[in-house]
Amino acid sequence: MKKLIIFSFLLAFMGCSDLVDFTEVENPNLSEASVVGQLNSSTIWLSGIERQLSLLINEIVINAEIASDNYTNDQTFFNQFLDGLSIIAQDDDIADLQFDLHRLREMAVFGKVEVGPNDENYSTDTEAEYNYFEGLAYMYAGMYFTGLPAEAGGAPLTDAANYAQAITLFDAAIALNPLPEYYAAKARVHYLLGNKAEAVAAATAATDASADFLRAATFDEQEDPDNVMEDALYERGTFDDLQPLPTLDFLDPKYSFNTAQEDDPVYYMKAEEAWLIQIEAAIVDGDFGTARTIMSALLDLVNSRPARSIDDSIEGRTERDIGSRPDSACVVVNGREGLVLDRNEGNVSIPNVSGTSLTQEDIDGMTMTDPALELLYRTRQEIFIAEGMRLVDMGVKFVISETEQLQNDNVSQGTVGTEAQIPSFIADVADQLDAITFDKGTCTATTVINLNEILVFNKDDKAVLPFN
Repeated sequence: MKKLIIFSFLLAFMGCSDLVDFTEVENPNLSEASVVGQLNSSTIWLSGIERQLSLLINEIVINAEIASDNYTNDQTFFNQFLDGLSIIAQDDDIADLQFDLHRLREMAVFGKVEVGPNDENYSTDTEAEYNYFEGLAYMYAGMYFTGLPAEAGGAPLTDAANYAQAITLFDAAIALNPLPEYYAAKARVHYLLGNKAEAVAAATAATDASADFLRAATFDEQEDPDNVMEDALYERGTFDDLQPLPTLDFLDPKYSFNTAQEDDPVYYMKAEEAWLIQIEAAIVDGDFGTARTIMSALLDLVNSRPARSIDDSIEGRTERDIGSRPDSACVVVNGREGLVLDRNEGNVSIPNVSGTSLTQEDIDGMTMTDPALELLYRTRQEIFIAEGMRLVDMGVKFVISETEQLQNDNVSQGTVGTEAQIPSFIADVADQLDAITFDKGTCTATTVINLNEILVFNKDDKAVLPFN
């Protein structure tokens, strides 16, 4: 009867002479004219770009972290393919990452071409930001994809071509407003290209401008987007089965509940990265005195970053079997103490910007290249945990989504961007990346592999350790 009433109503409505064509309805608050040409529209549009970056960071971080060796993904609703490095074009999460990246770039371009020039209050600082965000889109394209188009229906650019575009845009931003994060972004791209001199120059310019700068993607618990990685690590509580390697336990959860309105930010650009680039260059050059000096300064910086005291007792460290994971401060991991926290003895203190197990004794002992590089990459892993950077250090890259491949005539199987990049030495241990052994009785845990050692051993491969 209910269906008949609704159907009768629709027939009567369609019989009216003034039937509305809903495809012609235009919301004046959503039209282009409601933005372009309006006073202060450039800064309002910039806020929208910031929000889009947060959406993109969400896609990057959760997927890159699951695919890395940082976490094991057990019984969650997050991506189950990537934990074993099964990278396929049909993966919806990879498609979402790609499309959010494209949206960031197009919003920045629209800001530069349409919104900014038509706002009488358009400033050079805002123009610099537009260039910066467009540069970030190209940078992330190079970091996470073997190739990606830069325009609708366009031919995919190689990762190197995307990086080149990013550098041009970061230079444009720096020329308008030389912020340290602009230099840091430029340093990262040169670093990933293996351009040591240029990377060090940009990294030094960043730390000269500010020795402790931070740039964050922000999140809103109520209005969205919220921090998806924080959901995965903390808010899921007893159903939290995204577990870190025991070597990284003391850093988890990097993100936790902040307020009902404001979710934890992700610091996607920070001074630590610029210092790490300078340290790596010094190690590769055999200048251990400089490397030790800068690394000591880095340690001071990391130790000065804030930590949050949280109750994490509900989360525990169990999988299917009780006691399956290290959950006590007595546990020694790979012969090292102090890496595992006892979450049932009260609040735990977790660094929420950067943290490390690095000690001054470690730094003082740096005298040989390979051991120093292994220490450096362990430190990078710790400092960048839950930021999506570890997968880049592993040399792994995603593919163009199937949706793009089906709709873009310039993309077909076998062309640029349609094959994942997984170095052979990573593929060989894909099923062991986050595997551990744990003896609760003896309080000892061991990671099945030492990936930092593997990375350094293969440092001559172009996919990793770019200064070598």
